[in-house]
Amino acid sequence: MGILNITPDSFSDGGQFKSAGDAVAQAERMIHGGVDLIDIGGESTRPGATPISLEEELERVLPVIEALKDCGVALSIDTYKAETMRQALNAGVDCVNDIWALRQSGSIEAVMESSDCGVVLMHMQRDPLTMQFNPEYQDVVGEVNAFLKERSAFLIKKGVDSSRIAIDPGFGFGKSLEHNLQMLAHFQQFSSLGYPVLAGISRKSMLGKVVGKEANERLAPSIAAAVMAADRGAQIVRVHDVPETVDALKLWEAIQ
Repeated sequence: MGILNITPDSFSDGGQFKSAGDAVAQAERMIHGGVDLIDIGGESTRPGATPISLEEELERVLPVIEALKDCGVALSIDTYKAETMRQALNAGVDCVNDIWALRQSGSIEAVMESSDCGVVLMHMQRDPLTMQFNPEYQDVVGEVNAFLKERSAFLIKKGVDSSRIAIDPGFGFGKSLEHNLQMLAHFQQFSSLGYPVLAGISRKSMLGKVVGKEANERLAPSIAAAVMAADRGAQIVRVHDVPETVDALKLWEAIQ
């Protein structure tokens, strides 16, 4: 899954692809690099990020979706707003990637209106403004798994087929460095729920804390983390650096 942030303030690539033309050109580079799924986001959810209006989010993402809907790879919308989900699905995206795991008003209904779209449910402690203020767990892997189990079961009860669901433990969303490292070390436990598991670790601050590098200097640890996650059962890796990660995963696959 290639990350396409159409934002001025995302933690790593904010401001690089603010215009629809720049975003489409980046998407084309990712397609050339071997991406399977492009995750389009119009609002930063980095720690401390300020929410934006529905209108602003739609102005950012809809022209890009329109330009890419026939690009030959699947598209995902990274949003927690029900109306953005609805309009993005109507415009041609294939999947909803929601940091709130469809807990915001109207989001489940928006997803159910599209009978076959995929849904990625992510774990987050609290909200983007406060999630990194002293996050606490007794057992981070167990508690995250329990949340994802509850949310997926709730969706199925509402009528969403289980084949449409993937889960994301939410690296960096209300987790300390130690919590993040524990989740990566024991990532295989998330597969016990029976859903495809997404790992989103690319360029995150947990990597910076380990290697002492700024976000744009974290290519090597990002690739290493993607391979570690794949080796522990991840079926989707959400990354900024598509061709490099694809090459690393090809080598990993060759020895399986």
